[in-house]
Amino acid sequence: MTDAGELANETVTLSEAKSLIKSMAHEQSLLLLSAPGVGKSDTVVQSATEAKLECRSLLGTQIAPEDVSGVPRIVRERTVFCPPRVLLPEKPKAFCLFLDELPAAAPDIQKAFYSLLLERRIGEHQLPKGSWVVAAGNRAEDRALVRTISSALVNRVVILNVRVDVKEWLVWAKSANIRSDIIAFITLMPYALMRDVPREPVPFSTPRSWAALSRALDLAEERGSFSRNERRALAFGTVSAQDAAIYSALAEERLADLKPASYYFDNPDQLPTTDTARWFILNQIRSLAKSNNLGELDPARINNFLGALSDEFRFALLVDLVEVWGGLGADPSMFEALKQVTGLDQ
Repeated sequence: MTDAGELANETVTLSEAKSLIKSMAHEQSLLLLSAPGVGKSDTVVQSATEAKLECRSLLGTQIAPEDVSGVPRIVRERTVFCPPRVLLPEKPKAFCLFLDELPAAAPDIQKAFYSLLLERRIGEHQLPKGSWVVAAGNRAEDRALVRTISSALVNRVVILNVRVDVKEWLVWAKSANIRSDIIAFITLMPYALMRDVPREPVPFSTPRSWAALSRALDLAEERGSFSRNERRALAFGTVSAQDAAIYSALAEERLADLKPASYYFDNPDQLPTTDTARWFILNQIRSLAKSNNLGELDPARINNFLGALSDEFRFALLVDLVEVWGGLGADPSMFEALKQVTGLDQ
């Protein structure tokens, strides 16, 4: 038996998965694996829609073996299995069969899918030519409801491990009318789009939960009155607590007007004027410097930016990161205030 979490870790984005589905699913059965909330189900449905195929879904956790193999009846003293319409429509027209939560299905359910996944066959009945078979599910390490999947099932599908791509999500979010302040927040904090699944059963950040928060906030605002406490309650009830706290604090600070941290190196005079937003941007710059993710910045731009800051904010950026900023080309004079405060000049 093979654990879904032990499969190869080569990954594809959702758009890459969609491309592979549309090019292969008529002949090869595919299994999409990822953490919860990434968007696998929507990707399968969108792929089918774009290919002008009806998408019929079966939920692996809510079916019995006979829902796949069919119910037997006697015809001329022989037992004949009658597949359900969802698997074998009355009109022999190609469609997309989506097997959702397949890794969570019981072993006998998984076994019932063997011939369907490999041969596009249900008992003695073939799926209409050109039909797709696509499955999806979560991984064991995500602490979702996942069972061990057999090597026989693994050997009947092409497994695609799906990852979240922030740039792809941002493009989708704009087309899906996700709130501008949420788009701005994820642009500024891309790692907040997808958090690890927590050990406790509490809300956590995923592409799906951010989209849900956007819709919840829209619905609340449509009512006419919308308080700060209500915003926080919705945020903490939908995404990870640390993300909810920062998002809520910045939501009243014209978050949509904030720029990526790198923007302020050339425009230090446009740093936010409110304390919350300014400290947020400076903390982002610290994190980028510490992780060596500031990109290509020449010493002149760095020193121009640091020189435009007050001693307080320059201290906040440099403390504990003297060697990092020095390596980036910061002029030694930029460290004078830090030396005076810490006593390092003694």
